[in-house]
Amino acid sequence: MQAHGMTTTLAGSAIRSEVIGAVSALIFGLFIVFTVGFAGASVLHEAAHNTRHSIAFPCH
Repeated sequence: MQAHGMTTTLAGSAIRSEVIGAVSALIFGLFIVFTVGFAGASVLHEAAHNTRHSIAFPCH
């Protein structure tokens, strides 16, 4: 009987972990979409430009 209870607990924990991961990914995705969506074109260009420089990718 104890093994059944342990299995239920492990299954519940795995489901809870998946839900937390999915909700975290959703919140992060929404943050990215709305941040980029409301940012001006010049801000996005500068961010991309600075990122290219930081990874030593030639951009001009």
